[in-house]
Amino acid sequence: MISEKLKLDDIDRRIITLVQDDPNLTHTEIALKINRSQPTVGMRIKKLEKEGILQFQPGINFRKVDLFLATVELNTKRPNEILEMARFCPFMLNAFRLSGSHNICILLASSKIDKLDNIVNYHFRSDPGVQSVSMNMVTEIAKDFIMPVDFESEEHLPTLESGCGEKCKFKMAQLKGLVDNIE
Repeated sequence: MISEKLKLDDIDRRIITLVQDDPNLTHTEIALKINRSQPTVGMRIKKLEKEGILQFQPGINFRKVDLFLATVELNTKRPNEILEMARFCPFMLNAFRLSGSHNICILLASSKIDKLDNIVNYHFRSDPGVQSVSMNMVTEIAKDFIMPVDFESEEHLPTLESGCGEKCKFKMAQLKGLVDNIE
């Protein structure tokens, strides 16, 4: 069970469930619902946050806004580089290593569909280390899906020449060995 693997007792599970259902609940409101004191709830939430089990994710709810969300699945000889690049590209919400027919899945977001296609062209279709690329548009989301968005990316039109922005272009150059890693 998940709670056993995470070493959660019944109180922790109840707190997490309440917070997931309504992130705006106060510690006092949670304490009343689980019949515990407010300081106990506060300490438990702090412990769960410190352990990385409970996180509060600010961002945009993609289920409720009119933005384009795409998944890109690919096969690459360099999956670690793609995962590292996803940390810097402002259009990439996240990236995942997969088992199965593809070894990487990436979530992309933009207000314009042509930007998403340009990003895929820049990062993947032009990369000789990528053997196959499949992009799919998300047409419906069943549950709330909150992800942070880089608003500065909307000012930029990604192209093969200019990339997805300065941070992303610099990281791509580092990964390709064109500039030194300075960190």
